[in-house]
Amino acid sequence: MKRISLLALLLTVSALSAPSFAQDVTADDDSAPTWMDELDPFDANTPELLRQMDQIYEQETGESAHLDTNAVELMQATGQDCNRLSCPVWARVNKVTQTLSLYLNGNSSPMAVWPVSTGVRGRTTPDFDRHPDGRIYNKYSSKKYPGGDYKGLGNMPYAVFIQGGFAIHGTPSGNWSKLGKRASHGCIRVHPDNAKNFNGLVRSNGIANVWITVE
Repeated sequence: MKRISLLALLLTVSALSAPSFAQDVTADDDSAPTWMDELDPFDANTPELLRQMDQIYEQETGESAHLDTNAVELMQATGQDCNRLSCPVWARVNKVTQTLSLYLNGNSSPMAVWPVSTGVRGRTTPDFDRHPDGRIYNKYSSKKYPGGDYKGLGNMPYAVFIQGGFAIHGTPSGNWSKLGKRASHGCIRVHPDNAKNFNGLVRSNGIANVWITVE
């Protein structure tokens, strides 16, 4: 089984010192001014929108919008597939505590715990227990909400998609005070520094060695 690179491990350790966030926004309050997410994962047109986003991403970056999924299929076919703690990287999102606990190399204690924002009432983030689906962006430059751009990386920096339009991704500074509270349209928002670290772990280890649980 593939192990985590030293660089990726150092990136993750550095996230332990990520800044704390004010808890001054009422849970489920999505009425305050904030930069909107680019993607509505509940929209029936999401599959087509994702295809368009893939094309824009690849045109802007010259990189593929997807990681290879063949390794997952091969490991499943041979009975060597990992899950949860048996994977080198396990991201466990708790919708009650609004946290993401990151477990590395089978250690039962998390390497880091990050505040997140999952979906508000009526747009609750679904439960997941699976590998990422392979779609992954370092940046997406929003054309619909340009005011929410984060350092040229768009509204969804360092997005790792779980399934369909649901992703773990960074969020612009206007949403940072809401981390730790339900505030998104269905995706899982994290601080961009943490999103970058997780995105790097997925890229360096491959989706076959990464597991995401949302519960």
